[in-house]
Amino acid sequence: MTAAKNPRDQRGGDMTVREAGKRGGDAVRAKYGPQFYEEIGRKGGTSTKARHGPEFFENIGQKGGNAVKDKYGQTFYEKIGHKGGQKVKRLIEEAKRSSR
Repeated sequence: MTAAKNPRDQRGGDMTVREAGKRGGDAVRAKYGPQFYEEIGRKGGTSTKARHGPEFFENIGQKGGNAVKDKYGQTFYEKIGHKGGQKVKRLIEEAKRSSR
């Protein structure tokens, strides 16, 4: 294996960049908790919406949806839609029973 292809040689330590990132993320989660990630995600989303507008999210959502459709096909959406509908139906029935 050449030096350029060995990830450990490229970073100069005993850890890959991925391993270091994971350790850093684990340390942040341990220090601040999972709510920290929710908060910074919300702030980032709000900032992105202010900068690029809501259409930005519509566009990336559509791109993602098209990529999933291209990869899994139309029947994938039919299956997950049916599953979701069945779950909603079951939850409604459970709520009706518990309110009696």
